[in-house]
Amino acid sequence: MTDELRTHDGLTLRYRSWSRDPDSTLPPVVLLHGFAVHARLNWEGPGVVEALVARGRRVYAPDARGHGDSDGPHTDAHYGESLMARDVRLLIDRIGADRVHVAGYSMGAVVAILAAAGDPRISRLVVGGIGAGAVEVGGLDTRVIPPDLVSAALTAEDAADAPERTRAFRVLADTAGADRLALAAQIRAVHRDALPLDRITVPTLVLAGADDPLATRPGVLASAIAGAELTVLPGDHLTAVRDPGFAAGIAAFLSRDGA
Repeated sequence: MTDELRTHDGLTLRYRSWSRDPDSTLPPVVLLHGFAVHARLNWEGPGVVEALVARGRRVYAPDARGHGDSDGPHTDAHYGESLMARDVRLLIDRIGADRVHVAGYSMGAVVAILAAAGDPRISRLVVGGIGAGAVEVGGLDTRVIPPDLVSAALTAEDAADAPERTRAFRVLADTAGADRLALAAQIRAVHRDALPLDRITVPTLVLAGADDPLATRPGVLASAIAGAELTVLPGDHLTAVRDPGFAAGIAAFLSRDGA
């Protein structure tokens, strides 16, 4: 099912929900996708949604501002993971649950951390596709993906003119049918401050691909979050989500706090 959410700054966000038991008393799960993709591509395709609903969970997955079917203005002021975290809190208000679980990947993992640090209703957390950069840089590792080069790749007239180092983001955006100018605005507004990792006090799972250049040394991130667990899967940033352990690991971890 698809529904709409109006943000504090006037944008319309679309989110999807799935459930085999709409009366379930288990905490709902909110899934936050990565940069340049959308909710269904990040979570439904790899089987995460199916793994969760099979365990009796109600699942909600928004398309972040500038992504998928949500509004995508081309102004930098409408973007940044802090605004996206505010959108997540608004979605939790809409769900109306006292406790929710949140899983985020890549950009969505940064959003999940910011949301969990300020919302006591988030009682269990999964962050994937980020590593030491979240501790050492804050947010996505801009040492690996310089925002100016990503923006140049997204706004180039021809994909062949995109900087080679970040051309993969242009290809990903085109494959996903994304609004490249909206994505460029988001990458220019990317979170650059220290993440409030010391304020994450809920059980947390860090997931990373062994060959993911955007999530190197994920143990550094796990060590920075009190009591966090770490799972390293085969694959890189794009292929780790397709490993069977990705969906199974998320579902199993979140099920530990299902009562």
